[in-house]
Parts: sequence; C-alpha cells; structure tokens
Amino acid sequence: MSAVPRESTIDESGLIRSRRLAPPKGRSFWVFGYGSLMWRPDFPFREAAPALLRGYHRAFCIWSFHYRGSAERPGLVLGLDRGGACRGRAFRVAPEDAEAVCAYLHEREMITGVYDPRLLPVEIGKRRVLAAAYLADRQHEQYAGKLAPDRILRHILAGVGTSGSNFDYLESTVAHLDELGIADGPLHRLLEMARRRRRGPGRGTGARDRRFS
Repeated sequence: MSAVPRESTIDESGLIRSRRLAPPKGRSFWVFGYGSLMWRPDFPFREAAPALLRGYHRAFCIWSFHYRGSAERPGLVLGLDRGGACRGRAFRVAPEDAEAVCAYLHEREMITGVYDPRLLPVEIGKRRVLAAAYLADRQHEQYAGKLAPDRILRHILAGVGTSGSNFDYLESTVAHLDELGIADGPLHRLLEMARRRRRGPGRGTGARDRRFS
C-alpha cells in the first residue's frame, strides 16, 4: 500500500472484540514484546528473557493518526510484518494473572483493529515456547506496507500526535533497544538519516540515505 488512507470512520468494535486474547485455563503463558512492551510492559510477570521470533520483522508499517501523527499529517509506528526475524523480549505470565494481563493488553494494543494477536513459536535460548504477539493486519486501512526509506523519513519528521513527535518515538525506540542490547540495524540507520535531515541540507544527505533497507 502506498497511498495514505483517511482516518477510518468504520466502527471496528466487532473486529476488536473478536481479537481479544483468551488466557489458557490454569496455565502460564508468554507475551512477545518488540516495541514499547519490551521496556514498559506494565503488567505482572514471573520471567523475562531475550527472545527471537522468526518469520516476522519489526517495521514502521502502521499509520498513526493520533499518538504520533494526525489525519492531516499521519505518522508511522512499529508493527510486526511478515518476513525475516525479530529480536525482542518474552514475558512469562503466571496463571493467576493471565486473565487480567490479557484484558490489559487488549486495552493497550487494540485501540483499532490494525493489530492481530497470534500465538507464535519464539526461541528463548534453547527453549521454544508459544507466545502472544501482535502482528500487523495487512488488510487493515492503517497498514502502510513497505514504504521507501525517504517516505518513511518524511512522515517520521512531520508527524506529531497526542503522545509527542514521531521523531521522538523513533529516537526513544532505538535508545531502549540499545539499553536492552538488541541490535536492529535498519532502525539505527533510519535514526541516523532522520538526524541528518533535521540538521539540514549539506550534511551528508542524499545518496547515502539510499543505503537503508
């Protein structure tokens, strides 16, 4: 998808309700974080560990009309899109907390229906467990798809929403990834390019920007 969609006027309440996580009865379960959930889970857990999810990657593929952008100047936020792999953190939730954590995650993540929660296998060291992960729904109006780096930069540098600027979101994400020791070359290169653009022309922009992939 390349066009910027208008903010949806469709009532998504049915879609959102259908995507509520159901906690396993009497058992603990895992949650995979790839963005802010990694450093700000805000729910009780018994164990946290670095985790690898194969088949999906972290990408700026979701239009933001509220938190990091507006209807006039949409921003972009992270989603899990198909292809590649993603390093993040997995959290083990105790059986007695499962129902409350699922309810909290629904309120936090399912503001619209753009995310599709799935139970997927993740690797935690030599262990392999099923973890809840919020994937980007490619059929949703907010799904931006794979955009050219220059276009991603334009939206990130222009977007401002109720939670602040889109640039601050990118900068904070990279800083937290660094704190957790999680390498993500594309996001680091994107931040470097965004900083050069903010400094203005004549500071190494242009051909070098096209290295991002």
